[in-house]
Amino acid sequence: MKNIICISLFFLLLPLMLLSQNKAAIEIQNNSDLERNEAVVAINWQTILSHYPQIDTSNFVVINAETKKQIPYQLEHKGLPKIQNLLIQVNVKAKTTLSLFIQKGKPNPVEVKTYARYVPERKDDFAWENDKIAFRTYGKAIENTNEDAYGFDVWVKRTDKMVINERYKLGNYHKDNGNGMDYYHVGHTLGAGNMAPFIKDTIRYSANYHQWKLLDNGPLRSTFQLIYDTWNAGGIKVKAVKTISLDAGSQLSRVENKYTFDDNKSMPVVVGIIKRPESGVILLEEQKGIMGYWEPTAKEDGTTGVGSILTTPVKNMFVNKEQILGITEVKNNEPIVYYTGASWDKAGEIVNSVQWFEYLNHFSQELKNPLLVSVR
Repeated sequence: MKNIICISLFFLLLPLMLLSQNKAAIEIQNNSDLERNEAVVAINWQTILSHYPQIDTSNFVVINAETKKQIPYQLEHKGLPKIQNLLIQVNVKAKTTLSLFIQKGKPNPVEVKTYARYVPERKDDFAWENDKIAFRTYGKAIENTNEDAYGFDVWVKRTDKMVINERYKLGNYHKDNGNGMDYYHVGHTLGAGNMAPFIKDTIRYSANYHQWKLLDNGPLRSTFQLIYDTWNAGGIKVKAVKTISLDAGSQLSRVENKYTFDDNKSMPVVVGIIKRPESGVILLEEQKGIMGYWEPTAKEDGTTGVGSILTTPVKNMFVNKEQILGITEVKNNEPIVYYTGASWDKAGEIVNSVQWFEYLNHFSQELKNPLLVSVR
């Protein structure tokens, strides 16, 4: 009799058991007072597999449990053969929980909102962008020319479409052809938030990057690495690998630098923003690690906001003749993470210094109050 009862229960529970293998539920919890709009959330792929082992990577959808609409997603590899994370872009109101589920189905096309590439046709540039802003940095081919520059460059835009390829093809990207332009000057500075060793109170610039590696390329996050040859940083031999990623909807890139250097266990480094000769508005919040700059207006070209957020303790923030600088410290062969980026008033979203500094403060608070993800 017991055997008959057990067999009967097994067959009764079998549909539920099979169903649990063909769906996964996700909850994204926002415990803060911050509205989270267009947030790109990473969900560990192994965790998803543990709840949905039969998932078909080419035939599944992520559904909002309330609206029943699809949520755009990306499979993040981080340069590895296997999937590392499921990336989704969501809005989560303050003090609420967003419920989603994954099931079999044909996903809708996802709009490309981030893009990055090596640009050999323009002296080894490396450029990256999202639906808000664009950036570039410089490679070996531009060294020892009158165009050489050390820092990050900003390409402002007022479209959510990708513009990098179009602008390089046109060649005259210093002119606004309707969607923005490059009027940002970098020169021999850190530009829009690059980092360099700071030895004996002097910035020790590296040469430009020598190797690159694209790890992921959209549609919601693009990530790449830049590798720098060994250089002499005030008597210290230093090598660097910079891993940069940009999420859809964000004005700021995430920068993870790993410095390898001889003898010393730690080394001071500086993040810098070039300062213009004319009067602009500067924000220095050492305790929060926030540097902000609302540049002087460039006549008909508009106004650029630039900002950096350090996630490690700041030793000092100050302004010299050329740059706005924040000093922190790195350990040998250990990654250091910070965020840096820009905005443009002609894009129509952030139009003055108050809004730009509010954005930087809000971004900093988001980093300290991450969304909580659970899968079942």
